[in-house]
Amino acid sequence: MTACAIEGGTAGAATAADPGPETAGPGPDRPGETGETGERGEPVGVREPAGVGEPGGAGSHAPGTPPAPDVPHTPDVLTLTADGAYGARLTAAPAPPGGQRAWYPERWTLDGPEPYAVPLPLNQPEEPDAQVVPLADGRVLIRRRVADRQTFSLLYPTGPVTGELALGAVECEGMVLLPPSPDGRSVYGLSAGDHSSLLWLVAGGSFGPELVAEVPGHCSGGVWLDRAGRMLALDRRPAGGGPVKAVAVDLERNGEVTPLLQIAPASDDRLLLADADSGLLLIRSNAPGHDRLGWGVLGSCLPVRFPECLRPADVAVTPFAVQPGQMLMPESCAVALRVDGPAGSWVGIWRPQGRRLHQVAAPEGWSAGAGFWSRDGVLHLPYANASTPCGVALLDAPGDEEPPPEAGGTDGTGGVGHGTEPSAALPPPAVCKPVPLGQAPLHRVASTD
Repeated sequence: MTACAIEGGTAGAATAADPGPETAGPGPDRPGETGETGERGEPVGVREPAGVGEPGGAGSHAPGTPPAPDVPHTPDVLTLTADGAYGARLTAAPAPPGGQRAWYPERWTLDGPEPYAVPLPLNQPEEPDAQVVPLADGRVLIRRRVADRQTFSLLYPTGPVTGELALGAVECEGMVLLPPSPDGRSVYGLSAGDHSSLLWLVAGGSFGPELVAEVPGHCSGGVWLDRAGRMLALDRRPAGGGPVKAVAVDLERNGEVTPLLQIAPASDDRLLLADADSGLLLIRSNAPGHDRLGWGVLGSCLPVRFPECLRPADVAVTPFAVQPGQMLMPESCAVALRVDGPAGSWVGIWRPQGRRLHQVAAPEGWSAGAGFWSRDGVLHLPYANASTPCGVALLDAPGDEEPPPEAGGTDGTGGVGHGTEPSAALPPPAVCKPVPLGQAPLHRVASTD
C-alpha cells in the first residue's frame, strides 16, 4: 500500500502527552457474578500494557484483516469527539418518490448554550459509504473511497459555502476510521490484510497520511486507553486463525504490541470501552460458554466479572459511554448502554457497584449509541427529529437504592422482582418527548437487577 500527500494539506503535527492515570483494582467479587474464566475457573487477568501510566510507556496493537471492501458505516450515525464538544454524521434530506437521497456531511456543536448543526455540502453529494470524524477544532475529516484508493479531506464552514482541505490518499481497497483520538487532532485508519493490518495516521500528521504500524493478524475494534492518544487497544485474530484477543499498541514505540486480555486460552476476548481515569474496562467474551458482557480493571489481578443484569432476555446490550473523572474508582462509574430489542432502541444505565440495569426511554430521534457523560453524572443524548433538527437530552444517572414495594405486592417494575429475576426482560420504555436543552427530559425509569 502507498500513500500520497497533497502539499500544504496537513492538519498539524500530532502530539502525545504522558499516559493518564492507571487503575485501582475493583472491590471484592460480588455474589451472582461470574469470574473471568467462567466454567473452567482458570486464573486470568486484565493485563496492563507496559508503559501505561508511566512516561514513554508501551502498549499493543491488533493485527489486520484480509483486503476487503470498507466495513459499512451506517449514515446518520453521529460520531462524537472524545470530549463530546462536536459531532459529525452523513445525513440527507428525504428523497423524492423514486429518487435517491443526496448525502452530505453535517457538523454538530454540542458544547455551547444550545446545540446546533451546520451542513457541510460540496458540489456533489457524498457516497453513503463515506465516513466522517469530527476534530476538536470544529473541522470534520471525511474518508472517501475512489476506486482502489482512500482519500482524505478536512471540511469546515466558511461563509455560505464549505471549505475543503485535501490531505492525501492511501492506496488500499478498504479502510475504517477509528474513534477520534483523545488529543482532538489525530485520526487513525485501520486497513486489514490477509496476514497483517496497517495502522495509518490520516489526519494530524505533518505530511499527509503516514503509516505508523504494521501488526500481524486481523484487527478490528479500536478503543483508546489513555487521554494522550498514545495507547490504542484493538481486537486481533492471529494470521493463522485462532481466538480473538484484545491487544494494545503503543503509537510512540513504532506500534509495539503487548497482550491486553487473556480470559481463557480459547475464548474470544474483545474490548468494547475503556475509561482512562478509573481504568474501568467493558469487555465482551465467550469465556463463560457464550458471549457475555463483562467488566474488569486495567492492571488489576482480580478476574473479569460477568453480571447477570447485563444480559436481559431478548435484547442486545452494548456500552457506549463511561462517566469520566472517577479517579481510581471503577466501581462507581456510571456506564451508558444501548439496548436493542424488537421494539427499537433505548438506553440502559449501570454501575458495577450497583448490580442493576436501569432502562430508560431515549428521546425521539436519538442517534442510537451516541452520547457522553459529564463528570457529575449527567448523560447527554444527541437527537434530531422533525421538530428539533439538533438537540441534546439530559439524563441524570439514577441511584441504585431499592425502591419501596408498591401496594398490591409489586415493586413498581410491572411485577419484575429485584434480585430474583436479574435477566428478565422488561417492555421497552415509552418514548419521552424531548424538551429544550438544560431541562431534565427523562424521568420515567424502568430497572432490573
